[in-house]
Amino acid sequence: MKERTKAKTIDLTKGNVWKMLLFYSLPLLGSAMVQQAYSLVDLIIVGNFAADGQNALTAVGEATIIVNILLAFALGCNGGCSVIVSRYFGAKNSQKVRETVNTAMISFAIMCAVVMVLGFALAKPSMYALDVDEGFILDNALSYLNIYVLSMPFVFLYNVGCGICSALGDSKSPFLFLVFSSVVNVGLDFLFVCAFHWDVAGAAWATLISQAAACVLTVIVLVRKLREVGGEGARRFNKYICRDLIITSIPIILQNSFVSVGNLFVQKKINLISYDAAAGFTTAFKLCQIANVGVSTMTNGLANFCSQNKAAGEYKRIKVGYLAVLVYAMITSLIFLVLCELLPLPLTMAFIDNPTQEAIDCSILFLQIVSAFLPVVCVKIVSDGAVRGCGGNLGFTISTFTDLILRVIFVYILVDAGMGFAGVCWAWAIGWSISMFIALGFYIAIPCLRKNYKPKNLE
Repeated sequence: MKERTKAKTIDLTKGNVWKMLLFYSLPLLGSAMVQQAYSLVDLIIVGNFAADGQNALTAVGEATIIVNILLAFALGCNGGCSVIVSRYFGAKNSQKVRETVNTAMISFAIMCAVVMVLGFALAKPSMYALDVDEGFILDNALSYLNIYVLSMPFVFLYNVGCGICSALGDSKSPFLFLVFSSVVNVGLDFLFVCAFHWDVAGAAWATLISQAAACVLTVIVLVRKLREVGGEGARRFNKYICRDLIITSIPIILQNSFVSVGNLFVQKKINLISYDAAAGFTTAFKLCQIANVGVSTMTNGLANFCSQNKAAGEYKRIKVGYLAVLVYAMITSLIFLVLCELLPLPLTMAFIDNPTQEAIDCSILFLQIVSAFLPVVCVKIVSDGAVRGCGGNLGFTISTFTDLILRVIFVYILVDAGMGFAGVCWAWAIGWSISMFIALGFYIAIPCLRKNYKPKNLE
């Protein structure tokens, strides 16, 4: 393998674990926060400057449920590719690193095409499935969704590129790409929504253009990085690596897509309560999601760390790395917990111009109940990351599906039992709590962390 300093890659199998993971995780956390920040700007601008702000915000929220299902495939490709690249990078096998990248690009391009076809075909049926009424909300939700589907090639390529960079120990480049993209997005939001009055469609076009810009930067840097890594003689497509990519990516895709599908059923139930409740939920859910996205992004770094160290036989470093990321992620969760508990009303009012009292009450209730359990889900997410990085895809999938299924079931049980919107909030708390213990159990059972573990040779 060629000199790594030129490619700004980092060998995660050497050096002080706490210090290394801190500097490796900070750009990942920054990337998540920046990404969520410009997503919030979308909602704030739409809610305050679009025609009929509250209904426009509701339309974006309805479309986002489906957008997240589509996005799950890109995120799965990111996570799956990064784990496999990390494995061969940790084993110092440049040729396999290059073959993994080549195979991923071909495989995931096909997946992207399929996702786009499904996105266009299922846009309107999905809105009807959510019981979105004909008129302003339906028209704007469909507009947002269809424009977003057009951006999927950029979304896929950007996510795969960032996953590869992170797997090679470079977490700074994806952060810089995202900062640039976010600045473009915010500027176009103001131009398209405030100046041109394109409303919801304007926010969608701003997202598409900014993602295209980030994609171009990612490809340029990735090409240079792969040249320096080496791997001459690598095949364009390796069916065995393709199999590994699929096996590793599917649990992540299922996690994100099933969570989004679960949210679809939850959104449907909330819509039956009222559209004012849906507007409040959209705001509060997005705020809580920011905290979890930050933790999840740092955990992706932990998965890469675990994959590299497992391949190098550095099993003790995995335990130290798990504890380090858990501490860093917990600090993030506690900060958001304090903000959501102390400032629920200002946070809610920042999103919607002249909201109804019901929308305000639902947002505040969700923030106060659900944010109290952010440390709980933090433990779950970090444990899942360590399990996934060590090849425990089954355990990762089980803990995720448990969380999803319980949340959906308890939403319907508690709402119908007379708890109303409060039932939605407590369903989240129950699902997170039970799945946390399951995730911890699978972490404790990781084979390579046991005594007398005999590693298998990496082919």
